[in-house]
Amino acid sequence: MTGSVRVLIVDDDPLVRGALSMILGGVPDLTVVGEATDGAEVPAAVAAHAPDVVLMDIRMPRVDGLAATEALRATAEPPEVLVLTTFDADEQVLRALRAGASGFLLKDTPPAEIVAAVRRVAAGEATLSPAVTRKLIAHVTAAAPVPGPDPKRDRAVRLLGGLSEREREVALLLGRGRTNAEISAELFMSVATVKAYVSRLLTKLDLNNRVQVALLVQDADLV
Repeated sequence: MTGSVRVLIVDDDPLVRGALSMILGGVPDLTVVGEATDGAEVPAAVAAHAPDVVLMDIRMPRVDGLAATEALRATAEPPEVLVLTTFDADEQVLRALRAGASGFLLKDTPPAEIVAAVRRVAAGEATLSPAVTRKLIAHVTAAAPVPGPDPKRDRAVRLLGGLSEREREVALLLGRGRTNAEISAELFMSVATVKAYVSRLLTKLDLNNRVQVALLVQDADLV
């Protein structure tokens, strides 16, 4: 991105909003354009301030960050969403990622890492480390399978069935939480080629980030 990254902070805790504003406001290429105290305020705040990135708390009293994220990501040309949580393997985080959030930050994340995460999200990159991705995938895998018809599984199988053999191989490795470097070594291709395949997967599957690809693979029971 060029120019300053515009950030909207959404959190019901004034201390958290103040701390985030102080952290981000002191960075030359980031600008805090507004704040909201509840998910119900998000549509109007986004319309008024046109942020590039929304820092979204999950737990809020009226409309939580999950519902707000789902509604926001369903609009035309929405901003990127970075959810804030106190847990790193919460079912709510999975729901946010499925809704199209670009990742999440723990509320005790060091300031420098918060700044770096906002920059990555603004640049269109997911903010989940491979270790966190693996933890989330393990959380999904541990869930008991539901007997009988499973529309979510059927949809995932159908979508992945439309991939080329090589795209499918990359998707399966993403489903196992592999990094680009690990996929490169396993499939004997350059890291740049892996990145190109990941971008192609996101386009073909109409997804926002590699974590959603991994979750789709899990939905299809392929790993």
